[in-house]
Amino acid sequence: MMQAYLLAISGVLLNCFAQLFLKAGTNQAGVISAHWDSAYKVLSTPIFYAGFACYGLSLIVWIMALSKLPVSVAYPLLSIAYVLNMVLAYYLFQEPITLLKVIGTALILLGVVLISQS
Repeated sequence: MMQAYLLAISGVLLNCFAQLFLKAGTNQAGVISAHWDSAYKVLSTPIFYAGFACYGLSLIVWIMALSKLPVSVAYPLLSIAYVLNMVLAYYLFQEPITLLKVIGTALILLGVVLISQS
C-alpha cells in the first residue's frame, strides 16, 4: 500500500513541477495566444519541454497509482499541489501569497481531510 501512495505523491509532484516549468517557459516566451507565432514561441523555448516531460511522466505514474488505489483516495491527494505550487511560485516567480489564497487552500485541505474520514 505504501508503494501506491508513493506513486500517487510522485505523480502529484511531477504535475506540480510541470506547472512550474510551463510558467517559467511563458515567462521566457511571453504571452501565448492561439496563433502560429505562439506555437513557434513554445517550441523554441527549451524549458517547455521539461514541462511536457513532467506531464507525460506524471500521467504514467498516475495511471500506475490508480491501478493500486481507489480514485476516491488518490484524487484528493492532488490538493497537495495547491500548497506546493503556491509556495514555490512565491519563491520562484515572486507571486504573492495573500490571505485569501491561504484561506482558500486551507479550505481545500480541510475538505480533503473530511473526505478521507468517510
